Amino acid sequence: MSDKNITLEALPGRSIDIDGTPFLYFSGTSYLGMSRNEIFQELLREGLARYGANFGGSRLGNIRFAVFEEAEIWLAGFAGAEAGLTVSSGTLAGRLLVEHFRGKASLYFAPGTHPALWGEGNYFQGTFESWVGYIMQEAARGQGPMVLFANSVDPLLVRKNAFEWLQQFPPGRPATVVVDDSHGFGVCGANGSGVWKELEAPDNVEAVVISSLGKAMGIPGGLILSSRAWIQQIWHSPFFGGASPAPPAFLYAMLKAAPLYQSAHQKLLANIRRFEQRTGCPALLCSFGDYPAFYTPEAALAPWLKEKSCLISQFAYPTPEDEPVTRIVLNALHEKEDIDYLADAVLAYKKEKMP
Repeated sequence: MSDKNITLEALPGRSIDIDGTPFLYFSGTSYLGMSRNEIFQELLREGLARYGANFGGSRLGNIRFAVFEEAEIWLAGFAGAEAGLTVSSGTLAGRLLVEHFRGKASLYFAPGTHPALWGEGNYFQGTFESWVGYIMQEAARGQGPMVLFANSVDPLLVRKNAFEWLQQFPPGRPATVVVDDSHGFGVCGANGSGVWKELEAPDNVEAVVISSLGKAMGIPGGLILSSRAWIQQIWHSPFFGGASPAPPAFLYAMLKAAPLYQSAHQKLLANIRRFEQRTGCPALLCSFGDYPAFYTPEAALAPWLKEKSCLISQFAYPTPEDEPVTRIVLNALHEKEDIDYLADAVLAYKKEKMP
């Protein structure tokens, strides 16, 4: 088995089999475990029987399915937003926004912004907090419209970005803040509702949230949340009308799975808290409250845990020549004994390598 690349024949859940050897799996982005949830898979089979494998037409065509609007109403209500729009991926959601703002405003990109949101504009090198200070200075001394792109969560170094500063945004400067909540939606906030409710801003600042639905929610699709008026602008974009939507069978399964998401979120929180209580080693693991990923600067932890039959996330970033980013990722499929075994292995590493 290669130490760098692992080729699988099936998607892992709480465990993984590699060349006949079982490992507990603490990686990936299926935070709520939907990719291997048997009840969700049954709901998906119902959706496939009703809608088929895919719908490749345009949402603007004369043949339409109510499930799209039903899913968007549910997602917006879940997040606390006024309106929502689904698309085929989180990346498409990002590209739609970049194209929408092209040539209409000055674009500013926070550190770590996902490539889906890249465009011609101002890229900042430094911390998120330093970027916020820079943005407030820019807003105070200019007049034209600004568009600010940022992540809700740094998924690699496992840090949560704060947005209270929007409340002090200069009142005379029109702006739109676009927050990528792909690694927070379904996980962070009350019941996993994401970052939307944190984006309190004055009337001159429009809030937009985008997210992949392929992570916590477990379906191939993307989401845009904002005001109804703003969503209508995107609805009329040729980039939206010319793209195929998310597969309706998956949206059907998502709607039917609303109680399942709630119970999975509670299970995930229990797993996180159990792991934190048993390890109690902030010097080794970095995270924030009730989040399922844990970053460590100790790259040697990954091979150590592998010897203990625990596979965690480790890859070089941002280029293959850079140092590896090492993380432990919990999900809702893990059982108490999985969490306890992992915690004991982490503590054994700390005792031996970090006395």
